[in-house]
Amino acid sequence: MSDQIKHECGVVLIRLLKPLTYYQEKYGTSLYGLNKLYLLMEKQHNRGQDGAGIATIKLDVKPGNRYISRYRSTGANAVAEIFEYVQNKFADVQKTNPELLKDAVWLKEHISFTGEVLMGHLRYGTHGKNSIESCHPFLRQNNWMTRNLVISGNFNMTNVDELLEQLFELGQHPKERADTVTVLEKIGHFLDTENQELFDEFNKKGFSNAQISHEIADNLDVTKILRRSAKSWDGGYTISGIFGHGDAFVMRDPAGIRPAFYYIDDEIVVVTSERPAIQTAFNVPLESIKEIKPGHALIIKKNGKISEEQFREPDVQKSCSFERIYFSRGSDASIYRERKQLGRLLCKQLLNSVDNDLKNTVFSYVPNTAEVAFYGMVEGINKYVKTLQKEILLKRKDKISDEELESVLNIAPRFEKIAIKDVKLRTFITQDADRQDMVAHVYDTTYGVVKRGSDTLIVLDDSIVRGTTLKQSILKILDRLGPKRIIVVSSAPQIRYPDCYGIDMSRLGEFVAFEAAIALLKENGMDQVIKSTYQKCVATQYLEKEETDNYIKAIYEPFSDQQISDKIASIITPKEVEAKVDVIYQTLDNLHIACPHHLGDWYFSGNYPTKGGNKVVNRAFMNWVEGKNQRAY
Repeated sequence: MSDQIKHECGVVLIRLLKPLTYYQEKYGTSLYGLNKLYLLMEKQHNRGQDGAGIATIKLDVKPGNRYISRYRSTGANAVAEIFEYVQNKFADVQKTNPELLKDAVWLKEHISFTGEVLMGHLRYGTHGKNSIESCHPFLRQNNWMTRNLVISGNFNMTNVDELLEQLFELGQHPKERADTVTVLEKIGHFLDTENQELFDEFNKKGFSNAQISHEIADNLDVTKILRRSAKSWDGGYTISGIFGHGDAFVMRDPAGIRPAFYYIDDEIVVVTSERPAIQTAFNVPLESIKEIKPGHALIIKKNGKISEEQFREPDVQKSCSFERIYFSRGSDASIYRERKQLGRLLCKQLLNSVDNDLKNTVFSYVPNTAEVAFYGMVEGINKYVKTLQKEILLKRKDKISDEELESVLNIAPRFEKIAIKDVKLRTFITQDADRQDMVAHVYDTTYGVVKRGSDTLIVLDDSIVRGTTLKQSILKILDRLGPKRIIVVSSAPQIRYPDCYGIDMSRLGEFVAFEAAIALLKENGMDQVIKSTYQKCVATQYLEKEETDNYIKAIYEPFSDQQISDKIASIITPKEVEAKVDVIYQTLDNLHIACPHHLGDWYFSGNYPTKGGNKVVNRAFMNWVEGKNQRAY
């Protein structure tokens, strides 16, 4: 993606099913869980580079001893900083008494982070604060072990105000108006309720307080807690949690918007946001890894019992397609196939756009995330060439000459790597006065492969969101090569609506497709559409989310996709660029063909998977009209 968009988070949960001594004997280290946690976090580094955090819980610790450990860090090297901090604790032992590193029992008793339940989190700060206080995991502490709660997640809730009001009604006083706080306190409240109900039950039976603590730990109904907590949540979420005594869970929203994969064997349970992370870390086949079902939670009880339980009625599954197009690791087998298919499905549009003139067309891509889609495009173009050659040869009735045969066989598309990103330059872009000039040099080009004045240059990107980098940098650089025409191709459809489930796309005014539609309305004397849409949003802003529709669709309805694409091309083309610039977007139909199991397309179609999404998009439009540069949820 030439325009950098941030993703919310990545999660890891590990439960060791054997005592630490088992891993010391089998793998030669009591730090098996920590090593795997580090590896799984590094393998998901694509999902969060603004901060990270880990937490561990030790099982069956005697009263008076610390059993919860947590450490968080912000910054690009957060994961390395965290594990360096943890490693230093064991380095001290290595210096003074190295034999103790082989003593799993001693390590658990004396060194923090030697727990059987481990949690990791990678964070992208999509809005505002990027402080330690904003980093997961979050703790809700209590002297009763079973009332302690640690959570982290990949989520955004659309109805934070409603959830906060519910907490107020319960008598709570949350310290922030943030969805993380509401989720923590909501689960915490019903964890307290469950504890109290069990305490009362066992107290009536004459159990001592010490006995009751053990009975609560054994009988805590995790599913009931999650069902009560999530009853009114509206959003996309994968949330992992650990209770102080050792019960753990990972829950997934009813529409399956955010991803969650897990693997279980007799030694370990592991949950991640990315499937390839598990495959690599544990060297297991794809078939061994499962996906948590929408509206379900994977629950690991302290006694080792594992189950997948429904806590909310599943909705129609609308897993995020943007995960597939851009954010998730392309090494996932199905994502790799889907991205190639996205590129392949563009071939018909591309060939039509150049009248099948392969001789004077160069195909390339904008590094680096569009590379896999480019491979699919290469396969599609090559298939067209083979079909063309076959048709020419089979239709010849008379004998073909050697020259004609050679000409037919020499038909070949021209695939080149044109744009090369010079990553080192980014670190020098610091001052506003220098920024635009520096941005223009972030990409370099391959010279000598484009014929000046006669070639069309097709450049594939995985998505075009704002078009800023294209306008400020890429198109200017490509124009230096002298093509007569530049066609920018997006493997994703036009991004028209904000996301509110975890991707940093919340302001309508930042979308070049929205900018194009507004410009077309004004050029065609249709300002009334803008005004009436705003009035409708204002009139319905206080209605329940179930009574609200996405009124912003009216902004796009008067125009065809092609009209908006043409307007986008004019918006992103710098005045000094001499080549004719066109823009081609993937169609929604082709997106669904390429990603048949991930039909969440609200940022393209405006069809939000939860009712809260409609409230968010309408509020985002109101913010734009009113000149408020703020998030809509």
